[in-house]
This record gives sequence, C-alpha cells and structure tokens, in this order.
Amino acid sequence: MELPCYCLLLLSCLQSLSAHADFFTSTGQMTDLLYTEKDLVTSLKDYIRAEESKLEQIKRWAEKLDSLTVTATQDPEGFLGHPVNAFKLMKRLNTEWGDLESLVLRDTTGGFISNLTIQRQHFPTDEDQTGAAKALIRLQDTYRLDANTISTGNLPGVKYKSHMTAEDCFELGKIAYSDADYYHTELWMAQALKQLDEGEESTLDKVTVIDYLSYAIYQQGEMERAMEYTKRLIELDPEHPRGKSNLKYFEFQLEKQKKAAEEEKKKQKKSKKAFSLIPEREKYEMLCRGEGIKMTPRRQSRLFCRYYDNNRNPSLLLAPVKQQDEWDRPYIVRYLDIISDAEIERVKQLAKPRLRRATISNPITGVLETASYRISKSAWLTEYDDPMIEKINDRIEGVTGLEMDTAEELQVANYGVGGQYEPHFDFGRKDEPDAFKELGTGNRIATWLFYMSDVSAGGATVFPDVGAAVWPQKGTAVFWYNLFASGEGDYSTRHAACPVLVGNKWVSNKWIHERGQEWRRPCGLSESE
Repeated sequence: MELPCYCLLLLSCLQSLSAHADFFTSTGQMTDLLYTEKDLVTSLKDYIRAEESKLEQIKRWAEKLDSLTVTATQDPEGFLGHPVNAFKLMKRLNTEWGDLESLVLRDTTGGFISNLTIQRQHFPTDEDQTGAAKALIRLQDTYRLDANTISTGNLPGVKYKSHMTAEDCFELGKIAYSDADYYHTELWMAQALKQLDEGEESTLDKVTVIDYLSYAIYQQGEMERAMEYTKRLIELDPEHPRGKSNLKYFEFQLEKQKKAAEEEKKKQKKSKKAFSLIPEREKYEMLCRGEGIKMTPRRQSRLFCRYYDNNRNPSLLLAPVKQQDEWDRPYIVRYLDIISDAEIERVKQLAKPRLRRATISNPITGVLETASYRISKSAWLTEYDDPMIEKINDRIEGVTGLEMDTAEELQVANYGVGGQYEPHFDFGRKDEPDAFKELGTGNRIATWLFYMSDVSAGGATVFPDVGAAVWPQKGTAVFWYNLFASGEGDYSTRHAACPVLVGNKWVSNKWIHERGQEWRRPCGLSESE
C-alpha cells in the first residue's frame, strides 16, 4: 500500500522528533511536542481541504465538459464553425487539460492518468493554440469586430454561441504582446479588464491585466491613458515593483510629446480614397466585408443566367447545366447544382484522412512550403481513388470543353478557424518561368472551383484588382480563365479566399493547364485577346 505524500511528510516529521529521545524526562520538551502535534494537525487539515478542493475542482470540470461535449458531438463541424469554439478547444486541450493533469497527479489515480498521458501525445500544441488565437485576431481585423462582440459570441450566423472568459481574453492579449502587436494587446487586455470589472469570477488578477494594458497603450504613444491605468494599478497594488517608476517615466514622455506637438501640429485628416488607390490589403478586407464591390448597374444589366449545353455537347444535350454570370471582366461564371450532396460527402470522406497543411510554391526556390497567409488543409484525389472522381472530371470537361488529361488532380481544401488564402495568382508569371516546369503541361489556363459547403459568415472568393466578390454556395462551381487566348496572363484574376468568420468551408478545385487545349481553345493574335 502506498502512502500519500502528506502522510510520508508526517512520518518523516515524527521520525525527526523521535531522534530527540527521553522527552518524558522534561515537561518543557513535552510541551514542545504539543505544539509540534498542533502544527501537524494543521498540516493534515490543510491536506484534507486541498484534496477536497481538488476533487471539487475536478468534479466541476467534468460536469462542465460533459455538457459541452454532448452538445459539440451532435454537430461537430457546426460547433467548430464558430471560431471561438475552435479557439477554446485548442486552449482546453493544449493548456487546461494539462493543468488538470498536474492537479490529478498530486495523488495516484491509476488508469486515468496513464490514459490521459497517452492521449496527450495527440493533443494540440502551443503552435495550435497560438494559431487559433491569431486567427481570432485576423477575423477581428478583417470583419471589423470589436473584442466584446467576439467575447460574447455575438457573431453573425452562429449556431452555438460561446462566451470567452477573462482568462481567454487575457491569453489573446498575451499572444499579441509576444508579437509586439500592442494594438491588439490593448484591445484584449481591455476586454479582460472589462469582464473582471463587471464581476466575473476569475483567478486572474486585475493588476496583471492593467500592467500589460498600460504598457501596450504606452507603446502606441498614448501617454495620458497609459498614466491613467498606471495610477489605477498603483491604487490596487501600492507596492507594485514597476508602478511608480512607470508613472514617472510616462509623465516625462508626455511632456516631450506636448513640446513636440507645439512645434509641429498635425492637422491633416485622411480623405476618402478612390477604390483604385486603396492598398490591396485594404481592398481585400473591404471586399470580404461586402464593401467596395465595383459593379455598376449598367454592367450588372448585362449579366445573365441561362441553361448551357456548351455548343450542344452530347453529355449536356438532355440535361443542360444552369450557368450564371458572376462578373464581366474577368469573365467569371457560376454553375448551379453542378455537384450533388452525395458526391460532396464522398469527396470529403475520401479527402479527410489525407488532409495536410496546404502549401504554396516559393517563387524564388520553387519549393513547396507552408505560409501564414494560407491557412487551410488540402488533399489531392485522382480517378484511381474512386470512380466518382473520374465522373466529376468528365463533367468539368463537358462543361468547359477543356482537356482534363493534362489538368492537375482534384484538390480538396478545408479552411479551419479564420481559414484564408490571401491575394495570389493561380498562373505562373513571367518572372516565374519554372513554376510548373516539372509537370510539363504548360501554365494554368483556367481555374474551376467547387463550393462544397455553405458558409454562415465570411469565406468569399474576392478579386481585389477589379472589386469582385463571389460568395460560397453549396453545390455550385465557379470558373474563370487565368490566361488570355494569346497565352498571356490575365492579371485581373488575382484573387483571395476571405477568412471564414462563422462556419466550415469546404471547396475543391481543378487547375486546368495549357497542353491539350490547342484545338479546344485556339490561340489569339493580340496580347489581351
């Protein structure tokens, strides 16, 4: 039988006392024993209280997680479609379950710990937790969401509302702080403080939050506000090691600012810019929010929908497809009801075990590598994997009239929390002559993109140079040419996948190459033909 550590401590204490034998010969020494025993009883009671508290904590944790997992497993994809749920899952498995393990390990617990230790090998890492946190920050910027909206879970289209605790907000602030991102540090530390001020129960103390908050505000040059928070910090903790010295330093910096402001007053106000002059990043984010779309009523009136049989293609004669114009320059079309729910589920089923972090081709080295601006996982499927893939490829060939033998395999992609792919070209530019050299099939002449899920909020495909936005619609596909008939690249096709705000985005795409299209799409004579 193993004795708890506190019992071993008691025994060791008693053994040390027994070294001083003949206590009975001295009443004075015996009185010392009484005080020693009192101390031991106090320690024993502390141990009992600690064990009871530990069990109560574990019980509350189990009850909370039991309720949560029952709800989550009823619709896993829908639940994780909420970015806060995804972030908190990363945080729980990477951090909080580890804390629970440390708590339980204070005593022997048999199979649970061994099972948890084994399972933890497959848990998310610090990188996952940080990635999920940065995704929330990215969504906050792209869709102009305030911290309180995210923290309270009031996102558009949410199915499973989830609140963030003050500790969650503090964690986001710390991650921003570690990247020297003081703007977001301020936003999330302020939100954590707001929730604490409103009475939220937390082990987090206000002094720590205010310390981060005041420094983040100082780093952004707002000395007066930094001083206000520092004064509050000193009120809460007069002995804080940095409080008083920081206050003096901020006062000194404020005086310098005032003198500089007197010498040179900045009166310029930002004027509203024309869309064409706005930086690409800003255009991209505007389009993701549904703003800045450049489609005039006159141009809109020339966009139509129709039944399409691709010049009486035999496969489409009896069942022409529904074609809808999405944009005129570049010409982007959408095909409705072009892939069935059964086909979508089969494609997802085939792809899920093969999903890996999506990569990009380094424009200098040509080596495939991961990138922070492409947040998704992808898999490649061939007609040898399932007859359905061949059927899908044949359908694309019938609709586009383009040869599929030289096209790339069907790529299936799933965008996770805040998943995105920032502005890029699908085709190889002149400064990338070896982009697809190893394939031996020429450049990417066209892109076919299936939408295999609806997205509750976000996730549009946008074209920043022309102000176009195409929104996901399950069962549809969009198609555009990346190259003019002359073989020159169409730079207006530069596009991006907006971050998924709420929901789960599944797409699959087919990149069609030049080789084999000589008789299907004859060359043009002018550069832009």
